[in-house]
Amino acid sequence: MTLTDIQQLHKLIEDSENILLIFGSERKDDCVASALALKIFLEKQNKQALLCSHNFVPANHLRFLPSIHEIRANSGNLRKTTIKVDVTGVKLESVSYEIKENWLSIFLTPKDGAINKENIQTMQSGSKFDLIITVGINDLESLGVLFFQNIDLFYKTPIVNFDNHAGNEHFGQINIVEINASSNAEVIFRTLEQLSAAHIDENIAICLLTGIISQTNSFRTPNVAPSTLNIASRLMNLGADREKIIHNLYRTKSISSLKLWGKALNNLQHDRKLGIAWTTLTRDDFIRADAKEEDLRGIAVELISNAPEARTVLLLHEFSDAKHLGKIRGILTTDKDQNAFELIASYNPEGNKKIASFILEEKTLNEATEEIVEEIKKQIVK
Repeated sequence: MTLTDIQQLHKLIEDSENILLIFGSERKDDCVASALALKIFLEKQNKQALLCSHNFVPANHLRFLPSIHEIRANSGNLRKTTIKVDVTGVKLESVSYEIKENWLSIFLTPKDGAINKENIQTMQSGSKFDLIITVGINDLESLGVLFFQNIDLFYKTPIVNFDNHAGNEHFGQINIVEINASSNAEVIFRTLEQLSAAHIDENIAICLLTGIISQTNSFRTPNVAPSTLNIASRLMNLGADREKIIHNLYRTKSISSLKLWGKALNNLQHDRKLGIAWTTLTRDDFIRADAKEEDLRGIAVELISNAPEARTVLLLHEFSDAKHLGKIRGILTTDKDQNAFELIASYNPEGNKKIASFILEEKTLNEATEEIVEEIKKQIVK
């Protein structure tokens, strides 16, 4: 009899000791919180779970999440180091070890004979992970350094792929991809409930409700279904504090964030006839405000919520760090009568009808603004 995805996942987890968890490089709040929920769940099953994202730094508004400081900014060496000792003709009486001042000492006590350095070998062997779980990743190549430095690992280790985007390439041995779900958190809640509902504790509930609230802008996006609200209610019954989550996500704006928002409002332009507004931010704007990309979180949604004349809001910005010079990110937010994803379909966006984002290269900010605003206007007229 063919096993269901959940049955296969249960067997994979049961047979694994060391599990690698990875979330998307964009580090959306939903992905971070959902991956944390998985880590806590696996550890309750007595599994070793390493959660990492390349160059990860916890965003200030997410620092309240349990275990967030356990997310690694790099994966380290993903292979095992094996120490082999030739004990031919030697009987061992005991084997022990200690770790002292960052040194591991292994003590081999022969019953007879002797062990010399010629009898000892060290080598890099296979992966130290039995299973890889990804959250919110369209394809393995988007992992960048983590994937390209460990290609063998990703092709030889079973992968479980969680996502809620239509663009997912189903690269896993198990693909739990639900494009109608509001968030990865919703997908993962349903999965964990089927695996072992009894292990969903308060910390897991906090993480999952944070993912749902963040991804739905506090239940205001069009893809919020009755099932989403039902899950949120059940998570609150499990101990997730909705007010605490809302406070941290939306009511803790820094001075840097406010400065950046002020600049975005100052640069705002609009076309009343078509109901479109757009604004831009340069790298210098980020530097002067002492701000990062995370400080932009929610600005486009707030603009459309509080500007009745604007049915579509576009935010275009350069990146704050030099590593992304030449790249421009666009965030498009629409009201219920427009489809953000369709309006910028030619730019391979990620997201949903309410809010979608994309990356543009080899354009100046002015060139990108002129081109994309015209494209959106053309699509609206259609």
